[in-house]
Order: sequence, then C-alpha cells, then structure tokens
Amino acid sequence: MALRKTKIVATLGPSSTSEEMLARMITAGVNVVRLNFSHGTAEAHIQRAETVRNIAAKLGRPVGVLCDLQGPKIRIGKFEQGKISLKTGDIFVLDADCELGDQYRVGLDYKTLPQEVSEGAILLLDDGRITMQVDRVKGHQIHCVVLNGGVLSNNKGINRQGGGLSADALTRKDREDIKTAVALEADYIAISFPKSASDVELARALVKEAGGSASVIAKIERAEAISELEAIIEASDAIMVARGDLGVEVGDAAVPGLQKRMIRMARAHNKLVITATQMMESMISSPIPTRAEVSDVANAVLDGTDAVMLSAETASGQYPLETVEAVHRVVVEAEKEYFSEHHAQKLGQVLVKTDEAVAAAAIYTAKHLKVKAIAALTQSGNAAQWLSRADAEVPIYALSPDKFARRKLTLHRGVYPYPIDQGNKNKDEILQEMEQVLLQQNAVVAGDLVLLTFGEPIGSPGGTNTLKIIKIGENRPVA
Repeated sequence: MALRKTKIVATLGPSSTSEEMLARMITAGVNVVRLNFSHGTAEAHIQRAETVRNIAAKLGRPVGVLCDLQGPKIRIGKFEQGKISLKTGDIFVLDADCELGDQYRVGLDYKTLPQEVSEGAILLLDDGRITMQVDRVKGHQIHCVVLNGGVLSNNKGINRQGGGLSADALTRKDREDIKTAVALEADYIAISFPKSASDVELARALVKEAGGSASVIAKIERAEAISELEAIIEASDAIMVARGDLGVEVGDAAVPGLQKRMIRMARAHNKLVITATQMMESMISSPIPTRAEVSDVANAVLDGTDAVMLSAETASGQYPLETVEAVHRVVVEAEKEYFSEHHAQKLGQVLVKTDEAVAAAAIYTAKHLKVKAIAALTQSGNAAQWLSRADAEVPIYALSPDKFARRKLTLHRGVYPYPIDQGNKNKDEILQEMEQVLLQQNAVVAGDLVLLTFGEPIGSPGGTNTLKIIKIGENRPVA
C-alpha cells in the first residue's frame, strides 16, 4: 500500500462492526475509528473499542479511538404516523407540550426554544431540507409558515439561521458519556456545538476529573463559534470542520472558505484538524464516488487537513470497505500535488521552544539533504507533532514506548507511530534499537540517510534537544 500522510477516520456502525469488516477496513487504511455517542449504549461502545484494539494488535497497526459526544442537538419530537409531508405555505406549529405530532404540529425536545425565537426568525429542519419562518410565538407554541416543504420524520434536528440558540454545549448525557469515554481509554473526545473556549475548557476539566487523558476536539458547527474561532483553537488539541450543522447555520456557500480558514488557523496554532461531513456521501449506496466528492476530499488534503472523516458511509452504508479504499486512492494522488508554505512561514518566526527548534532544523535538513526519513524518539508524542506541523516531505516515524502516545499519533498528518523497547539501555543501544525498528518496518534500507531526533539524557522526562544524522547500517554519525 502506498504511504499516505493524511489520515482516515471511519465511523463505526451496523455496516462496520463485524470483526471481519473491521480488519479489512483497518488493513485498507483506517487510522482512527469514531464512536458516535448519539447512538448506542455505553456497554456497546466499550465493547467496540476493545474489539478494534484487539484487531489492531493482531494486525500490528496502531488505531486511535475517537469518542464523539452528541451535544445539545435540538430536535423535534415524534409523529403519530412516523412522518408527514409539508407544502410551501402550510401553517405548522412547534409545540413544546405536544406528545405525538400530526400534520399540524409536533413536539420539541428543547423545551425553551419558544423563549429563544421571535417573529421573523428562520428555522431550518432536517439539515436545512425544510425551512420555516416564525409567524408568532404564543406561550409554548411556535407558529410557523413553511417556506420550503418536504417530508418531515421523527426526531429531525432544528437550527436557526444565523445561529444564536443558547443550549449548553455539554448536556447531562454528555457528562455521563465523558465517563464512558474515559473508561474505554478514548484517545480523542470530540465536543459538539461549542460556542466558546470555556466549553472546551469545561470538557477538558471533566475528562481530567474522570481520570482520563484524552485529547479534546472542538467541533466547529455553530455560527457563534466562528467569531470565537481563535480562542476555541487555542483551548483545544484539535478541531473538526463539521460542515453539516455549520452549513445550515451560516449558509452552504460560506462553508468552503471557512474550511480553508479553519485549517489554516489550526495549523498556525500547531493544532490538529479533521475535515468531516459528506466526504463520500454517495457511497452510502454506490460502490464508486462522484467526481465532486473526489475533488472535495482532494481539496481538503490540499488545504492541509490532518484527516478526513467518514460518517454514514462506513457506519450504515452499503460499501464501507470500498469507501475507505476510494479515500485512500484519492488522498495518495492529491498528496502528489501538495505544496505547503507553512514551513517557510515557520522559518521566519522566532522559536521559543527547544523541541520546536529541533523540529524546524530537522525539516530544513530533510529538504536540503537526501534523507529517507525522520525518526523521532518520543515519550509523549510532542516531538512528532512539531515535525508534523512543519510539513516534512519525508515520512516521520514516531518511536515511542508509550502505547497511549502511539495511538494519539495516528491522527497526525505524515506521522507513523511504532513501538520501541527502551528498557534500561544506554544511548547507543537505544539509537541502534531505533535503526532496527526502521529496518524491521521496511521503512529504510542499508545505506539510507536518516535524521534522528531525541532528548538527552535519554530516558529522562523533557523535550527533544538533539538532532543526529546517521547512515543506516553503519551505526555512526555522518561526517
């Protein structure tokens, strides 16, 4: 399989829970699995995470686990007949006290919505497929005029055009789900609908309180989050360009530009970024993608995203394996055309951290010397993250004795984590071990030049402070 820098996140669901399918998808290139906490029980999620890790161990491939919290998704209730059909001009009531809906009204799971909207507000239901304008609010009822009709079924989501609904980012369910995510040793926890940095900070505090160390991902899907974007990025370990709800709130035409801005800002702040939603939507029911979808995935790669995420395509679609294979092919081709100005920009900055300076030196050396790879000996994974942010043109092999660090690095663009046994070895023995790991993984052959980064004294906590150039097979520095 061709080496691919951009990572693939695949959502698990009915189409992808069998051990056979999981093994095939991981072999085809899945780097991180997403557990969608909008569906399923805590026990089911814990079992899926365990199954994934057992299969990954058998295959000798590190796979990260991302737990995606449901968040305050504002939804309508259920209909007596399951669904209705609305026409333009119909009068329809969103009623916070309604139990079962009919042709004229439906209930709300967000009981305070009548207090948060007023005459003239535009409400978008079912990801914007149906739009209504508020005519008047009377007590617990929102009387609307249908602007664009269609079939409306149970539990569809509601957004307000332009955003502004005040639901807290972390619901009671989310707080319990964080405990579940910590129990299954999640590598990443994604927070849905954060409005500000404080939402992310609260999530991080709850993870820590539960005894976890998962990295926190902020899903950018509210209009309000755009004005707070830099602060949210600073508070997060990663962001997700969640184009579904975001597109409903800000308008679909604004999303491509926002996607590029978010990826650019995340990289500038040395944070990870995932591009998500409808990447290969047609492959839910088709074995091949549309040309537009191919271009969409390729453009995310060219923008510099760390990962692309598949949702229903692998969770409930008919072709989960084919979808992963298609994304892999597209990404590999797109990366041939990738050009980054990020490293040049970094060289113009004053660096204040030693490990970042070593990473910059390694990238500069790799660009001007014919090296085959960069190998970073890292305990926490930070050294590999700096290298990833600087856009190395050669593979970055992160060698770590810590399985948690290796699993987190599965999301970093251009980084390939491998285990290393440091034991009680001295520096020379560990450097020789690094060389052996690279040879065993067929990452290098005798005679290749490789850059090694590590911290001295080796085995002591602290950042990377050393860069060494070696020729494989000679076990000595290059003169």
